[in-house]
Amino acid sequence: MCYQEGIDLLLQVVKATKDEVKKQHYRQKISEYMTRAEDIKKHIEKEKQDGKYHKQIKIDENATGFSYEKLFQEYLNEIVTEVWVEDPYIRHVHQLYNFLRFCEMLVKGPCKVKTIHLLTSYDEGSGKIQQISSLEEIKQSLNNHGVTLNVSFSSSIHDREIRFNSGWMIKIGRGLDYFKKPQVITWTVLEHQDVFPQGG
Repeated sequence: MCYQEGIDLLLQVVKATKDEVKKQHYRQKISEYMTRAEDIKKHIEKEKQDGKYHKQIKIDENATGFSYEKLFQEYLNEIVTEVWVEDPYIRHVHQLYNFLRFCEMLVKGPCKVKTIHLLTSYDEGSGKIQQISSLEEIKQSLNNHGVTLNVSFSSSIHDREIRFNSGWMIKIGRGLDYFKKPQVITWTVLEHQDVFPQGG
C-alpha cells in the first residue's frame, strides 16, 4: 500500500515537472517501486499458500467502521461451508445479539455456510436460562435457512478465535464483543417468526 501511494504521488510530480532530467529520474524511481511492489505481492501470495500469512488489525477506542462484514468479508468466499467460533462470553444479551449478527452475515453470503460450531461457557448467574433459550432460538432460525448450529459448553476455554474450513484462523482479543455495550437491548422474537428476516 505504501509503495502504491508513493507511486501515485510520483506520477503527479512527473505530470507537474517540466525538467526532463528530473522527469527521467522520477520515472526510474517509479519503475523501481513498481518492481518492488510486485515482488511484495508475490511474496505475500506465497506466504498465504504456505499458511504463514499474518495480518493484524487494531481497533482503537471509539473507532467506527469496523462491522463484521468489513472485518470478515475478505475471508468468506464460496469455499467456506463450515465455521468454528470459540468464545467463552456468548452469555449476556448484547453478546448473544453480536453472535446473531455474525451468523446473519454468514447466511447472507457469499459463502455457502452449512454448519456453525459454537464453543462457549455457561452464564454462571441468573442469565443461564436466557442464554440457553436465546441460543436455541438462533439455532432454530438458522435451521430454517439450511444451516446447522452446534453449541457446546466448556468451563475451561479462555482464548477466542474463529476458524473457517478454508484454512483461515482469526484470533480476536475480545471475540465478537468488540462493540461498546449499549445502554439497553431488547430481545424480542415473535412467535413463528425467524430471527433472520426473509430475503434480508
